[in-house]
Amino acid sequence: MVVLSFVPGVSVLAVSARSAASGFIQGVFTTLGIVLGDAVYIVLAIYGLSIIADLMGSHFFLVKYLGGVYLLGLGVKHWISVTHEHRLDKNRESSLLSSFLTGLLITLSDQKAIFFYLGFFPAFIDLSSATFADTVIIVTVATVAVGGVKLVYAFVAATTGSILNSASAKKAINMTAGSILVCVGVFLLATA
Repeated sequence: MVVLSFVPGVSVLAVSARSAASGFIQGVFTTLGIVLGDAVYIVLAIYGLSIIADLMGSHFFLVKYLGGVYLLGLGVKHWISVTHEHRLDKNRESSLLSSFLTGLLITLSDQKAIFFYLGFFPAFIDLSSATFADTVIIVTVATVAVGGVKLVYAFVAATTGSILNSASAKKAINMTAGSILVCVGVFLLATA
């Protein structure tokens, strides 16, 4: 999850832009919104999939196949994606609530996030026996992984604004993340 969180996208751009334009604390609040949105999607994915698993019974392997194919496609997309450097405007005033809502709404409006979790979880979790404690652990891991990475982006953007924003750094991150997604997709297909 840490490597995948480094993949440049809208959330990374939002955190970087808020931090570079208005300071590190704005990036922190944008990150909090992103993490809350991920937590919502994680809970929906776990409990929604466990209901689907119960209803589908022995046919649940179809969900695993679909998830595996989705992750393979996402991985290939990262491999072939074109990266660009982004210029960020400095000295923009912004409220902490605005930064938080930006992160939350970006995540909640990203339907790829729910499909990612729907594809990712069946490879590692027995959804039919997922407990509340399992959900808390998963949300905690996601919070640390996603939140930690976004805070790195916020810090770098607030202090330098260009190290992780270069096209070559983004390409390396995309290639690594794409490889991980393809491996998880292949694993999911092989175990289905």
